Order: sequence, then C-alpha cells, then structure tokens
Amino acid sequence: MEKISDDRLEDRARQATSKKAKYGVDIDLNQFKLPEVNIHESIDNPSELSSRQEINLLRKAGFSDSDSRTSGSYLQYDFDAICHKSKDPGVEVLPIDVAWEEYGDWLQDYWWKNVPVDTDKYTAETELHRTRGYFIRAKAGAKITYPLQSCLFISRNFGAQNVHNIVIAEEKSDIHIITGCATSAKAGMHIGVSEFYVKENASLAFTMIHNWAENFDVRPRSVTTVGEGGNFTSNYIAMDPVRSLQLFPTTILEADAIARYNSILYGHPGSTMDVGGRVVLQGDRSRAEVISRAATIGGTIIARGILDGQASEIKAHLECNGLILAKRGIIHAIPELLADRPDLEMSHEASIGRIGEDQLNYLMARGMTEEEATDLIVRGFLSIDIEGLRPEIKAELEKITSIPTGF
Repeated sequence: MEKISDDRLEDRARQATSKKAKYGVDIDLNQFKLPEVNIHESIDNPSELSSRQEINLLRKAGFSDSDSRTSGSYLQYDFDAICHKSKDPGVEVLPIDVAWEEYGDWLQDYWWKNVPVDTDKYTAETELHRTRGYFIRAKAGAKITYPLQSCLFISRNFGAQNVHNIVIAEEKSDIHIITGCATSAKAGMHIGVSEFYVKENASLAFTMIHNWAENFDVRPRSVTTVGEGGNFTSNYIAMDPVRSLQLFPTTILEADAIARYNSILYGHPGSTMDVGGRVVLQGDRSRAEVISRAATIGGTIIARGILDGQASEIKAHLECNGLILAKRGIIHAIPELLADRPDLEMSHEASIGRIGEDQLNYLMARGMTEEEATDLIVRGFLSIDIEGLRPEIKAELEKITSIPTGF
C-alpha cells in the first residue's frame, strides 16, 4: 500500500515507537504478524457472506448480511477490504488507501490532524505498517435514513490489524454508523486509529461493538472535533472476553455543540479493560454527557472520564457506575472535572457495589430463581437505549447484554 508522501510524518512515527504507552499495559508488537495482501475474495454484497463460517461472529458485532435497511457497508478481513459500497448518494465509503489516491490533496487536511501520528507507539505502528481502514463521508446537507455498517475482522492467529479510519460528517449532514470488530482467531492485535470530523450543524452517531477473544490486545485511539452546533454521540459496547483493552477517546466541542458518550463494559476473568472518555468544552454553551456502566465477573475494569470546561454557559455531566459480581473482580472509577471559571455547570457521580439483597428478594418472591433474578438485574443495569438502530441490530444487542453472570 502506498505511503503518504510527507517524510516528516514517518520520521515522527519512528520516533514515537520508543515512547512508553500512556495507559499502563504495554505490548510487544513484534509478536504479531502483519497480514498478507489479497488473500480474501471480494464480494459485491453482504448477502454473499451467508455461507461463510464467520457470519454469526459478524452478526454479534452488529454487521448484518442483509443490507436492505443500510445506507452502505464496509467489511475488512485482515488486510483486505472485501466489500465497500454505498446505497445512498449522500454517503461515500472507501478503503482509506483508495480515498488517499482519489482525494490526496484534499484529504491531507484531515490526515493525522486530530490524532498526532506520534501520540504513542500504537499510532506510530499504524502509520508505519498500516493495514488499511475506512474512509466515510456524509456529504453536506445529506440526511442518511438508514445506518451505515462496517466491520473489521481478524481471521489469522497472532495477526496484526493496524487500521487508520477517517470519518467526516459535512455541514448539516446526519448519519449513524454501526461499526463492529470481531475475530475467528484465538490471539491477535488490533490497533484502530480513528479521526472524526463533525462539521457545523452536522450530526454523527457512532456505535461500536467489540467482539474479540480472550487472548486479544486492542488499542483504539480516536479524537473527534465537533463544529458549531454539531452533535456527536458515541456508543461503545464490550461484552466478550479480551486480554487487554485500552481506549480513551477525546472530543473537542465548539460553540453550541453537543457530545454524548455511552459505554457498556463486561469484565471476564483475565481481562483488563481501561476505558474512558474526555470531552473538552471549549465553545460557549456546549454540552456533554459521559455515562459508563461496568460489570465484572473477575476482570479488572478502569472506567475513566474527564470533563474539561473552558467556556461560558456550558453544562456537562459524568457518571461512572459499576457492579462487582464475583470476589476477584476489580472496578476503578475515575471521574474528573476540570474548570477555571465560575459561569458553567459540571457534575459527576460514581458508584461501585454489588446487587442489593432487597432487589434479589423482591424478584425471587415473584417466582424467579436467584440466578434468573441476578441476570435480570444485570441486564437492566447494562441497558442503555441507543436510538436509530435497525430492529435486528437491537435484538442482537439485547442478546449481547444478556450474558448470564454464571456465579
């Protein structure tokens, strides 16, 4: 794949490989193999996946093989973008390298602008050994009726997938993207660098579902800028085992812009999940809400959140709630507020605990077993309403958030 022409980017990337990871758990990237090129056959429509063994894994990650109610699809297996299509004239979907070839002069204004290439060794690795990624653009004024779906899939054991994604919602556009990550392998590494640009009075909803395996290491890195009057919603769901997960997306808001983060986390034994979100409210009257729901049956979950108020008449709220469902589970909630002026309103709350005996007794008195009552309470705790989803995706999400606690 063709490298970008600016040598300074690669110089900065090489320098960053020596930096220590910011988030604690460091990974030796040399143990993971870069994927071969053009080993997966391309398809014209997601419906051609129906005979593939991995289809159930894709569905668990929110990707449907029926695209009757989608505005487009992007599907990448290892290196290969096997399907990319748009069904709506208001949206464009391309592999990132194809987008660079077509729009290089224009796209360089977005390329490594939100996320510096030398942020850490993972961003550097993505630039030096990029294995594609997607480019999605909602055109100015376009109101995209159905969600656009994408999925990044790893099929090879100890394979590396280092993707660079760029999403642009142009002025007064409106789009919902449902993106999933999944694997049929037992171990591997995924680095996903995503740069989101929400223009003036545009709206972007981004729902991400991670469906990895217990020996996977995952390092998303993303930054979003939201123009005046824009609206950005991020929904993040991670319910399956993963060895280590680290992400701390940042959103920067201009005047009258809005950001919402919703996270649902489920920690399995042996998993370490360091997940958070940061919103910088630098425009007057901007708004933000960051909500995290975490439950553990033996894994370690660090739930972070930062609200950084830098303007007048802003309002923001941060909420981190956790349930410990096994003796060895750990949840560390870290809510932070930062402000240097009086004319704003910001608040936070955090709670960690176990299921209340009164809740269990109430449900058991109505005929449920203790296990059934526990599962119902956990499902309710993890439930966050996500608007704009197709009925089949909502049904799949209900399955995902209905994992029995099993203790």
